Amino acid sequence: MRSDLIFGALAHVSNRYQLCQLASKATRKLHKPNTRVQDTTNEVMVRFRYSNPVAATPVIEEKSKVQQQRRAA
Repeated sequence: MRSDLIFGALAHVSNRYQLCQLASKATRKLHKPNTRVQDTTNEVMVRFRYSNPVAATPVIEEKSKVQQQRRAA
């Protein structure tokens, strides 16, 4: 059940809003065509349960800032 996955992911992320933001970003990056988005979201929550997604966030944000600068130029 997804609620179990969410509560497991909250072990590493104390803020629910931050968890939603991280999960949506990760789901967009990990989603494969011809698969259900719900399955991808569940996989993301399982990954968050066993690893700390907050520790990896600054690296991802820096990469996206560089990409945004390239697009704007």
